[in-house]
Amino acid sequence: MNRMYKTFCALLFALLPVVAMAQIDGEFVKPRNGKFLLKNATVVTVTKGTLANTSVLLENGKISKVGTNLSSDGAEVIDCTGLFIYPGIIDGGTRLGLVEVSSVPETVDYADVGNVTPNMQALTTVNPNSEAIGVTRVSGVTTVLTVPSGGLFPGTAALINLNGYTPDQMYGGFKAVAMIFPSSGRRGRFDRRSDEDVKKDGEKALKEANDIWDNAKSYLELKKSGAELTYFPEMEELSKVISGELPLLIEVNAASDIQQAIKWVEGKNIKVILTGVAEGWRVADEIAKAKIPVVTGPVQDLPTRSSDRYDAPYANAGLLAKAGVKVALRTDDEENVRNLPFHAAFAAAYGLGKEEALKAVTINPAEIFGVADQYGSVEAGKRANLIVSTGDPFETRSQIIHVFINGYRIPMSNRHIRLYQEFLERSPGLKAN
Repeated sequence: MNRMYKTFCALLFALLPVVAMAQIDGEFVKPRNGKFLLKNATVVTVTKGTLANTSVLLENGKISKVGTNLSSDGAEVIDCTGLFIYPGIIDGGTRLGLVEVSSVPETVDYADVGNVTPNMQALTTVNPNSEAIGVTRVSGVTTVLTVPSGGLFPGTAALINLNGYTPDQMYGGFKAVAMIFPSSGRRGRFDRRSDEDVKKDGEKALKEANDIWDNAKSYLELKKSGAELTYFPEMEELSKVISGELPLLIEVNAASDIQQAIKWVEGKNIKVILTGVAEGWRVADEIAKAKIPVVTGPVQDLPTRSSDRYDAPYANAGLLAKAGVKVALRTDDEENVRNLPFHAAFAAAYGLGKEEALKAVTINPAEIFGVADQYGSVEAGKRANLIVSTGDPFETRSQIIHVFINGYRIPMSNRHIRLYQEFLERSPGLKAN
């Protein structure tokens, strides 16, 4: 009992600095709900053009009105004269919330044990108190798809908003089973397998995927027939893809593997999203013909082949879009998701264009994930996920002034900012003992 008491006291005292830090100048620095009127901004709606000298009313977690001369009755008025309002930026693929420090295994939760674990729920694993979440959202990224990795079917991804005390509060209304498509090529420059072994391993992996898929189909058929089944969580989750309840995120990058993946899904009558797609530019017409949407990235990456141009990753999204593919962008990161606006900037500069790049991190991922009625543009009735900036958020000189997530005004502070402020003006009077 005495040991438990000491442990409790130690934890309590450990939390005291956090509580003290939560209050600055009499105001609690934590997300705050309410009714807000953002006045006289330039509103970049994404779907309905750019509106000058326009106000946006937020209440009950949603965008209530967009227009001029809006009443401020009961609302906290925020003057946005000279500022720009954009929809919250969406990252189409991350491990945010599943990793705290990637170099510390104890904080890495994006992979489960085993090759087939589609029942591993990313939403359950999300840590709402991750420092990386606070760092990310003040950069304008309000919503991310957090995706498990490792194995053939590593788990079920979830869309989350970057505000909430629990994973359920953060849930953004979209889930999808992740699949790492079997590769037919080498695993890297240090792969010393013979060509014959590479081919055999690829065929073996694809056969395994087909066998697992057939088992899931049989499981669903038996379930529909009313047969008494032992609960099989892996097959239960995969059967949701076959029945159309959940989409399948297929991670695939090499051109030949993309072609193989397109063939693999033919006739399956399932919802498919291709992710990664690093060499999509090589087979863009085939992806467009298959009418499969793509979440590609990271844009700021190295070419997949040493013979490729240095800018192949930068131009990939633009070439896919030019071929007619619906494209969203991702960072495929955990600690630097905050850099998504700059990934989009590179894509814009290398062929995607500024307007399409903005869509690729707002309305396009919302449409691909089936939640465009809630996210991706500044329209009345949608969730109040907005950012207010001094200019184009893709420009490094622009500053994000305000962030709103589900109608909550987000404090513009995080661990990085607090450390910066702490050491910016160190007291010269402090001396070592």
